[in-house]
Amino acid sequence: MGDSIRKVDYFYVKAANKPGEGARVLKALRSEGINLLGFSGFPQGQKAQIDFIPEEPSSFEASAKRLGLKLSKKKTGFLVQGDDRRGAVAELMERLANARINVTAIDAVAAGGGRYGALLWVKPKDVDKAALTLGAI
Repeated sequence: MGDSIRKVDYFYVKAANKPGEGARVLKALRSEGINLLGFSGFPQGQKAQIDFIPEEPSSFEASAKRLGLKLSKKKTGFLVQGDDRRGAVAELMERLANARINVTAIDAVAAGGGRYGALLWVKPKDVDKAALTLGAI
């Protein structure tokens, strides 16, 4: 099986940078029946930014509203899933570099069972070009 690369919608919230904040938000989303394809959190100044890549963006937005989460505008990123191999992420990065597309951020991980996954982001002006370059669906 080859790599699967798809455009995904994502949102972020600003949250307190304190123990348990991510758990609180994730628990609330779980109680709403929300499934996430990806999740990332990191400090940003005195706050934290929590990124969500929901399986069903419209359901996620409705749940976030009910939960009082102040979401960013919907943004676009890429979800990569594939067979793990040496240089898998290097291949992605090289394709984008050859197309002169700057990667804003990337998170990649070996998923076990011979699989890997990555989330990557490019500037909004480069989304369509990146999708074409990566063969994203």
